[in-house]
Amino acid sequence: HLPVITFDEAATLIGQIATPLGTEMVPLAEARGRVLAVPVHAGLPSPAADVSAMDGYAVREADLAVLPAALPVAGEVFAGTPFNSGLPDGACLRIFTGAPLPAGADRVIVQEEVRREGGFAHFDQPLSMRRHVRAAGSDFQAGDLLVSAGARLNPQRLVGAAAANLAAVDVYRRPRVAILATGDELAAPGSSQPAGAIPESVSVGVAALAEDWGATVVSRRRCRDDLPLLRSAAAAAVDEADVVVVTGGASVGEKDFAREMFAPLGLELVFSKVAMKPGKPVWLGRVGETFIMGL
Repeated sequence: HLPVITFDEAATLIGQIATPLGTEMVPLAEARGRVLAVPVHAGLPSPAADVSAMDGYAVREADLAVLPAALPVAGEVFAGTPFNSGLPDGACLRIFTGAPLPAGADRVIVQEEVRREGGFAHFDQPLSMRRHVRAAGSDFQAGDLLVSAGARLNPQRLVGAAAANLAAVDVYRRPRVAILATGDELAAPGSSQPAGAIPESVSVGVAALAEDWGATVVSRRRCRDDLPLLRSAAAAAVDEADVVVVTGGASVGEKDFAREMFAPLGLELVFSKVAMKPGKPVWLGRVGETFIMGL
């Protein structure tokens, strides 16, 4: 038996021995909640070119040196559709939010400040201080760090990864968790409860907690206090999981088999008791590369 340790000591030990399980590439659509293994750097600037920040008219400021002025509308520019011929001299272009600023234009006049009559745009008001242009690379430049390694991919960080022009991200593999609930007294929740039975509830919470923290629960079994059956269940759990959580059977009663069920597999204890109430018999061990947590 190992000595009783404090809760902080137990937490420190777990932090020292728990290491990432390797990485895998996953599509962005499947990456929510995953932990980024490789930082995300922008693959291109955003915006890629100067773009209009408002719906309005792209102009050459020199053409509006004297107001009021009327300029012919030489065309329209939409987001995603470059106006390759540029802004003609002495003219303006109808432009929409997000559209690339045509060559020769240096500002956008918002549509509320322009009076349109047929093919001409009339500029009667003094020009504002705002140019309503989002400069190329003003959000970020190619190569900029957008999401750091170790970050959990929430919706905002997924937007960053997509804006970096990535279809998939390199994330840490999810730990596989198997849960074994032991005890003759346990019955399935919702079933008719025989005398002396209690609904098996702890594994439901353990599974939800594990998934909240990024694990994949690969199995959840309810086991009677029968040592040969428990040993078979233990071997199956160790074979399929990175972490096995076993509930019950952790004290010193005649049917407390939680550790003994793993003994034939070469269980090595990390700690056997923690000085806390309730829960002193909590323990941690390993079988090969698999961790066993006893609750």
